[in-house]
Amino acid sequence: MRRLLLASLAFTLLAGCQQPEARQPAPATLAIEGAWVRLAAVPGRPGAAYFTVRGGGAPDRLVAVTSDKVETIELHQGGTEGGMMTMKPMAGVDIPAGGAVAFAPGGNHAMLFGVDPSVRPQAMLPLSFRFQSGKTLAAQAKVMAAGDAAPGHDH
Repeated sequence: MRRLLLASLAFTLLAGCQQPEARQPAPATLAIEGAWVRLAAVPGRPGAAYFTVRGGGAPDRLVAVTSDKVETIELHQGGTEGGMMTMKPMAGVDIPAGGAVAFAPGGNHAMLFGVDPSVRPQAMLPLSFRFQSGKTLAAQAKVMAAGDAAPGHDH
């Protein structure tokens, strides 16, 4: 009887030593991060929006950015050519599954034409991001004056 009790106890203890189930990483979710806007130095000139798009579980394509406080927003490819800054409009930007595409000063960005004069530095500007898949994401972009340092940069 004692042997049966010990065997039963040993079996119970060993059963509790099973390997934990491997945790699957959470599926990637399409998201907008770090959105901010730099207003133009001269009123009436276009501003620019910067942000990072994090890809979801499948590739997608950013096709439009809109705001109730901006007449027109165009996606632009920025860069340098022959020592000169360049930019040209883009119809959309491919977002890889699980990857990230940054829109940053000196590179890709969204040009904001006809910004409502009520939009002021340190306010938040609502932006809506539309994707080829039909998904739409909303983000609040921190508004910065022309000479202000980018958010997260204290110089």
